[in-house]
Amino acid sequence: MPSPSDGRLVSKGQPGQGQSRGRGQGQAGGAVGSLPSSAPGDFEPNGGHPLRRQSLCSLPRAMAGRHRLLLENAQQLVLVCARGEEYLRRQDAGSLAVLRDASLVVGLDGCIKAVGQADVIRNQFSGATFERVIDCSGKCVLPGLVDAHTHPVWAGDRVHEFAMKLAGASYMEIHEAGGGIHFTVEHTRKATEEELFSTFKHRLERMLRTGSTLVECKSGYGLNLETELKMLRVIERAKQCMDIGISSTYCGAHSVPKGKTAAEATDDIINNHLPKLKELKLTGEICVNNIDVFCEKGVFDLESTRRILQAGKDIGLQINFHGDELHPMKSAELGAELGARAISHLEEVTDEGIKAMARAKCAAVLLPTTAYMLRLKQPQARKMLEEGVIVALGSDFNPNAYCFSMPMVMHLACVNMKMSMNEALAAATINAAYALGKSDTHGSIEMGKQGDLVIINSSRWEHLIYQFGGHEALISYVIVKGKVVYQNERCETMISY
Repeated sequence: MPSPSDGRLVSKGQPGQGQSRGRGQGQAGGAVGSLPSSAPGDFEPNGGHPLRRQSLCSLPRAMAGRHRLLLENAQQLVLVCARGEEYLRRQDAGSLAVLRDASLVVGLDGCIKAVGQADVIRNQFSGATFERVIDCSGKCVLPGLVDAHTHPVWAGDRVHEFAMKLAGASYMEIHEAGGGIHFTVEHTRKATEEELFSTFKHRLERMLRTGSTLVECKSGYGLNLETELKMLRVIERAKQCMDIGISSTYCGAHSVPKGKTAAEATDDIINNHLPKLKELKLTGEICVNNIDVFCEKGVFDLESTRRILQAGKDIGLQINFHGDELHPMKSAELGAELGARAISHLEEVTDEGIKAMARAKCAAVLLPTTAYMLRLKQPQARKMLEEGVIVALGSDFNPNAYCFSMPMVMHLACVNMKMSMNEALAAATINAAYALGKSDTHGSIEMGKQGDLVIINSSRWEHLIYQFGGHEALISYVIVKGKVVYQNERCETMISY
């Protein structure tokens, strides 16, 4: 845990608080939900045409009662979406809703009750009380960031492989020599559940401090049923006791275990692993959200991938898998055919695959850290955006790509993949939430959504992407369900730029 001078993580409250309600429940005059009327430019999409706020005479009666949080007087309140969009693509991804001189209210259930101009909210909630009030004058408020692809549960240190890569060894050369995933599998199998949980918890806390409030977390360093279940129990434990939101993914097909063929591994997963996951879900012991396969030459071929993904879908798991990373495997076409929610990597995706994903509304989770660290060609973000693919971002945190920070991921996406800052923020919020099937509750600041928020020590939100590192002076607060879970007291005494 960091010392108070470095910023502090605040412990989680009572279980069961802040369950998400249906969108639009609860009243909020002046809130962006009914899209509203007033001076031009008060509420506008970043780079788009001004919208208007609701006039005071049309407000409902003042809101009394007790609420969890009031954020008031934000220089910029970055809504991302304002009309309940599930995702943003094409030109919409480049035009974000931003409200100036604004406030918001989060209720005791952890959901957003009101978003609007500061004076409107002040009048409407004049008779209300709040558990906490934060003055955001001169600061920006953004939705909590969503990391749509991580491998955060593992043991063993692979820093030596970084030196091998710098000397010219490829990912598959290291893999075939017994390094890479197999090295981590060996150490993860030996680690106790408590050891894995301790390091996993520490990693999640670091992600939280960089603004991530919802993270996809994979298994995949066990490859046998016993260790995969050990990893999934660790993830389930974190779901129950930590503030950060988690979408869990079974990734037992991350590699072919030593001593097995790909066909044997496929049969083991379908006949043994997945039935056990179904049983544990029914008993409430482990609830997995997604299924993943590493579809790659020398790992799982297209037909094996199809069989595993379909079997996972049949027991209620969302398809969210690795595809077209090192070789063109037609993974994108397969994912579109199977109704995949998302496909990650896609450095080698074909033009036909891009079109198929756009038609199927299958999200592309792009991982700029991986292309950067492995010196791969960059994913075709611009082509995907132009073709109408829903583009999301993830850190791909793992022993091979050691990056916790979604702000750094967004920066790399802008510089190396030629995304605009607006597109990168949409990809790290609403579209990343969509990739996890959670854009109805996460990814934007809208009424009825979960109150997951980031406050930065800057009058312009773009500093979150523009600054490459140095977030210890930039991120002031991280908030989950309207509760401050990280407060960086250094921001009160430091200039962020």
